[in-house]
Amino acid sequence: MNLVTSPWVLDEDDALELLAYLTTAARTQVEEAAEYGPMRLLTAAHRLAEVMTSRASPGTAEVLAGQLARMPLLAVPRDERGSYLEELDGICGELAAHLVSRYGPGAP
Repeated sequence: MNLVTSPWVLDEDDALELLAYLTTAARTQVEEAAEYGPMRLLTAAHRLAEVMTSRASPGTAEVLAGQLARMPLLAVPRDERGSYLEELDGICGELAAHLVSRYGPGAP
């Protein structure tokens, strides 16, 4: 099923970068406006997708290049909250459909 040559998506340096980003984002979020939380999580998702792309299967690569890639890095739910939520729902739906096709009943 997997065309990956290595089971690791992140090497230690990439994992440390993501860990540092997540922990410092958690710390700064305490003093930031609440709408920055989703922005920080999406930034982390973008960073993870970037390092996954070179080792991803074709189906996963397609998802990584989909709605998540089109979501602006600095999008915050302050203005046009409804369309922001629709975009997030689309990203979640696209990923969920891929996970079901990959791991659900009847998956290859």
